[in-house]
Amino acid sequence: MLMKPALCLSALLGIAASASHAQSVDSVAGKLTHFPMRLFGHIQSKTAELNQKLQRQTQKYLQQLQNEEQRLEKRIYALDPNSAKTLFAGSSQKYAQLMQKLQSDTGSAHFKPTGTYQPYTDSLQTALAFFQKNPQVPGQPVSTSSVPGQSLSTSSLPGTASLSPEIRAQLQSSITQLRALQARMQDAGQIKAYMQQRKQLLSQYIASHANLQSLLNKPFGAMNRTMFYYSAQVNQYRSMLNSPDRIEQKAMAMLSRLPAFAGFMKTHSQLSSIFSLPGTGSTPQALAGLQTRSQVSDAVKGQLTTAATGSNNNSSNSSPASPSLPGNVQSEMATYKARLSQLGGGSSDIDAPNFRPNYQKTRSFLHRLQYEVDFQTTQGTYYFPTMTSLGLSVAYRLGHGNDIGLGGAMKIGWGTGFNHIAVTGQGVGLRSFFDIHLRGTWSATGGFEYNYTQPFTEYQQIRQIQMWTRSGLIGVSKTVSMRSRLLKQTKLSLLWDFLSYQAVPRTSPLVFRIGYNF
Repeated sequence: MLMKPALCLSALLGIAASASHAQSVDSVAGKLTHFPMRLFGHIQSKTAELNQKLQRQTQKYLQQLQNEEQRLEKRIYALDPNSAKTLFAGSSQKYAQLMQKLQSDTGSAHFKPTGTYQPYTDSLQTALAFFQKNPQVPGQPVSTSSVPGQSLSTSSLPGTASLSPEIRAQLQSSITQLRALQARMQDAGQIKAYMQQRKQLLSQYIASHANLQSLLNKPFGAMNRTMFYYSAQVNQYRSMLNSPDRIEQKAMAMLSRLPAFAGFMKTHSQLSSIFSLPGTGSTPQALAGLQTRSQVSDAVKGQLTTAATGSNNNSSNSSPASPSLPGNVQSEMATYKARLSQLGGGSSDIDAPNFRPNYQKTRSFLHRLQYEVDFQTTQGTYYFPTMTSLGLSVAYRLGHGNDIGLGGAMKIGWGTGFNHIAVTGQGVGLRSFFDIHLRGTWSATGGFEYNYTQPFTEYQQIRQIQMWTRSGLIGVSKTVSMRSRLLKQTKLSLLWDFLSYQAVPRTSPLVFRIGYNF
């Protein structure tokens, strides 16, 4: 019996599509067999580094906070010994216990993630569990008849490749490091919660003793700053953990193309353990007790209507009930918010500070460095520059727009005109500078420089210090942001060299530079 051409074409296309899909999955499996060693080693080094940083910074901030509490305790004890004993009873022991728990916690003892859900960390942890439960990377699509929640049977699948013992050891180490880091992140959250409790307790005491506020506000303010910076530091580490880099993105992209991994995510991810997702064999009883959106909306409307009706019944001017809050309720809420703000409440995290925070303090030394290239020209004629000074410098960010830095410059000569073009070395320079933020994009700029302004052909010539001239610069700078990945800002500086009048030969007292930060 002959088949119709249309049916033959459809059958051939279906076979070709199936073959193409199988080849695609085979290709992904082939890449995954060579990729895990690099991925697991990267995850292990990344989590180990974050673990070390978190422990070191926690110890630093806890010690600093404990010292500040002791200074505050001494002041309160001199005025009110009984209250001091109550406020600071067991405080030092509690800090030691929290630090000991963070250092020894590996997450192996019944670890259960809590707190804010982190999507990427969940995906990464599930990917590692996928490799652990399935040491053979499947090269063919998984049958739809496989039972959810069980590890894949790869022995019956063609195109599989088993992970080597070395890679399995690296995988287990990555899982251990990631679990330990997650556990210590939760411990850091408990430390932040304890700091919040201390802040509320001490602020209540200070607020109730108006005569002591002038004496206690300074040490208490230092404690608040320490708590805020520790909270910001932990949030930064959590953001680093949940920011995938190129290697991790590539691995997750390849895994997502495997149907076996998609099914594993539905049954083994942290999100699926919280809510039974569709397609994972969930039952209606799994969502029992959860309110729907309409139920929550009806409850809120009922509360607002009741509040408005009660207010109107007590008023001399009766009016229909309104779902909006009456004025007296709004004023009461504003009063409570103000009290909570004074007492440091309102959230489980450290509250917004009452000072101007310096976010550079939570960054590492290398991340506080900013590199800049600049140039200035000295014109010999109206059209042709005789010399260009090309500088390269590095600045250390102090915070609030204030920087200090060092740099060097190379002076390049271009000849005397269009008829006499010659590229020559005309000297070198050494720089030190500072920037003090004034307002907006304006800064006060100053610096001290040594310049060698003569042509040289060998290093021995510039070693003669008496041949160098000094420059003392002071002026203003304006910074303009740029929409570029490489060059972030343009810096325009107009400076006065107050030592130029002593230079031999005399140099220009005005210096205009254009710099680019990257």
